[in-house]
Amino acid sequence: MIAHLIGKILFRGSRYVIVDVLGAGYKIFMSLEGLKSMRTGEEVRVFTHLHVRENALELYGFGTMAELEFFEMLIGISGIGPKSAIGILSVAPLDILKRAIGAGDAVHLIKVSGIGRKIAEKVIVELRDKLAGGSEVSVSNDDADALDALTSLGYREREAREALHKVSESADTLDKKIKAALKILGSAAK
Repeated sequence: MIAHLIGKILFRGSRYVIVDVLGAGYKIFMSLEGLKSMRTGEEVRVFTHLHVRENALELYGFGTMAELEFFEMLIGISGIGPKSAIGILSVAPLDILKRAIGAGDAVHLIKVSGIGRKIAEKVIVELRDKLAGGSEVSVSNDDADALDALTSLGYREREAREALHKVSESADTLDKKIKAALKILGSAAK
C-alpha cells in the first residue's frame, strides 16, 4: 500500500500529476480542487489511495487526510467508483460538499457525470450520519508527520488523531506536537 508520496511535480495534466520520487515517476489522479494547488517543479506531499483493478493499478491523490478519508467513504458506497468519487471531490471544496450532504442537498452530486439523483440520494443517506456524528477525527496536513511518528511508536491511528486534535495551538513545531500528544496518550493510559 502506498499511503503518501513526497516528491517534485514533473507534469500537471488536466486530471493528474506526475510526481518524481527519487527518480521514479508516479501518475496520480486528483480532483480539480486538488490540482489547483499543484505547480510544476514544486515539492509536494500527496496522500494516496492505490486502486487495484484487474488490468491496472491507479493512484488517487489528495492534499489532506480529510480528503482521502472522504474519498474512501465515497468508494465504500455501492455504485461509486474512484472516478466518480474524484468527480464528486472536483465539484466543490470538501467543507461545502460535507455541508451539502449533511443538509440533504444533492445539487453538487448530480453535477458529476454518471451520477443521477438516485445515486446522489444514496450517497446522502449513507454518509449523512457518518459526517454528522464526527466519527472521524481529522488532522491537518501539518500534523501528518506527527501522526506518522505516533503510529510508528505503536499507538492506534484513531487514538493518535484524537490526541493530536487535543494538542494546544502553542505546540507550533513537530517536536512540541509529538511531546504534547504523548503526554495526552500517557495520561489516558493511566
